[in-house]
Amino acid sequence: MDELFKKENIGSEKVLPPLAERMRPNRIEEVLGQDHLLGENGPLKKFFENKKFPSMIFWGPPGVGKTTIAYLIAKYGDYNFVRISAVEAGVKEVKEIINRASIRLSHGQQTLLFIDEIHRFNKAQQDYLLHSVEKGIITLVGATTENPSFEVIPALLSRCQVYKLNPLGRENIVRLINAALERDIELSKYNIRINDYDTFFILSGGDARVALNLLEIAFNLSDKSKDEIIIDKEIVYKASQQKTLKFNKKGDYHYDTISAFIKSLRGSDPDAALIWLAKMIDSGEDPLFIARRMIIFASEDVGNSDPLALPIAVSVYQAVQFVGMPEAQINLAQGATYLASCPKSNASYMGLINALEIVKNSPEIEVPLHLRNAPTRLMEQFGYGINYKYPHDYPEHFVDENYFPIGIDETLLYNPTDIGYEKRIKERLEKLWNKRYKKTK
Repeated sequence: MDELFKKENIGSEKVLPPLAERMRPNRIEEVLGQDHLLGENGPLKKFFENKKFPSMIFWGPPGVGKTTIAYLIAKYGDYNFVRISAVEAGVKEVKEIINRASIRLSHGQQTLLFIDEIHRFNKAQQDYLLHSVEKGIITLVGATTENPSFEVIPALLSRCQVYKLNPLGRENIVRLINAALERDIELSKYNIRINDYDTFFILSGGDARVALNLLEIAFNLSDKSKDEIIIDKEIVYKASQQKTLKFNKKGDYHYDTISAFIKSLRGSDPDAALIWLAKMIDSGEDPLFIARRMIIFASEDVGNSDPLALPIAVSVYQAVQFVGMPEAQINLAQGATYLASCPKSNASYMGLINALEIVKNSPEIEVPLHLRNAPTRLMEQFGYGINYKYPHDYPEHFVDENYFPIGIDETLLYNPTDIGYEKRIKERLEKLWNKRYKKTK
């Protein structure tokens, strides 16, 4: 077995693994918070009892046991365990693993391939896995924090069982911390008292790895000269400031950095935008998350001042899906520099806000008869579509008509700027709806 979790050196202070690794469960009974899967009537319980496992995808937030359960499947089923990260591996690596798995299978040894962050694999990479999964050359276990319905291709999804893992509740975090204090080779040497479990739960967000990292750092910061080591709220918060935030996707760093990136795009500064983009890439941020935010930005902050912004942003998202990292960072850079450099307008977004306000204050909005469709004779008899003026029958394909709901005055909601292509839009609308635009001047 290509053992990922090497434990033979635990006990040697020079090579002591992190607490979260030392506390990784060795039996399914030790896995916390996933009773709906591993409990008495859980779907995974039967697989563990029979020691036969289908290919699976585990969907859930970080630190809830996806990797651990994959490791336990390999242990209980006597698989050769191979783990890769979709962020770093490509088709070449997968091909080598499948070739070795095929050789092992010919000697009676099955292989479990665990792919962390499987949603980062592009379509071509996922397609390559299909044959080996179908033929049983490998048993695939994928882990993802994203909805697999959107991020995993249907053909691969149909060949896997999908199970959703839950964040750990407060009770589970308490049990986890107490187990570490009692059983860990290092912490069990000391008399440690926790004064505030709530802080561990709040700061960890139900992530077991974060909770154990906080405990380990808090222990390292504590005064060990006394008979009893007290870990209180203050020292846990202090520990939270020292842990590596850039890999904590729930931390403020994650949101602060994407905020700085978007504000740099909005401020038309491509150089600063590249700095924040590089920082997110270096921190392991999901490139599809960045690309999705760029799509939103293209409509919210560029809008019709540059109509190409949205299709370019969508193309960047598709490129990231097709290409995968690390090459997809080039596509992200092209999109970011374009969006930062093009003219800005939030007029279409503000127009939507204005329209939503009218709709909220007018719950009984009714469509005028002349705007209703009349697919049947009965509807025609009731006046549906009566006196509708077809714009293409008029000069310049326009007719001055009222398209507003009954009882709603004609109101200027979309007010284009004089920037970029939107200036042309504004000139045309002022010509067509002269009275409406005069009211605002």
